[in-house]
Amino acid sequence: MRFTALLALCAALLGAGCSERSAVPAAAPAAPASASPMKETPSEAPRAIIRTSAGDMTVEFWPDVAPRTVENFLKLSREGFYEGTCFHRIIKGFMIQGGCPNSKRGARGQPGTGGPGYQIKAEFNNRSHVRGVLSMARSSDPDSAGSQFFICHGPAPFLNNKYTAFGKLIDGADVLDKIAAVPCVGPEESTPTERVDILKVEIVGGGR
Repeated sequence: MRFTALLALCAALLGAGCSERSAVPAAAPAAPASASPMKETPSEAPRAIIRTSAGDMTVEFWPDVAPRTVENFLKLSREGFYEGTCFHRIIKGFMIQGGCPNSKRGARGQPGTGGPGYQIKAEFNNRSHVRGVLSMARSSDPDSAGSQFFICHGPAPFLNNKYTAFGKLIDGADVLDKIAAVPCVGPEESTPTERVDILKVEIVGGGR
């Protein structure tokens, strides 16, 4: 019953605009939108292994529907941007969110408010937000995504065509469940009491 009410709140917040601590994946505005350093023509996307302190998860990408979003994730991964960050926001049955540089140990900023220093344009598409789907977090501005991402732990149809889905989990569902089961506190009950680090995002396959 509590979770049903939470999902209803998520849907309502979509109309009012998201905030950093809303029940919808969001990243507070970072730097003003500027030209992204990504390639104009994304290369064929490989897969990525997200190595965490809870185990590994492998994702495959959807460059056919979100080419620049995929290229941005690959770029940041190759640069080691995600190393040392953590999953700072967890809602069991909904999603796990990570990729904020402010979640690194010793960082001064509020986890959930950081980014790479630029923002990318949304690439909303017809891929549904179901369990295992990889998507970009953002603020109320559709074009405010940067580095933060989330992986759906359960179906979230109210996010369809409002958040950029750009891949899906193909291995490590047990790790997703393990992370989603971490006890959480806070007003939204989404702040984990145990840290789950992102050790590295390793690119495998073609397109290196």
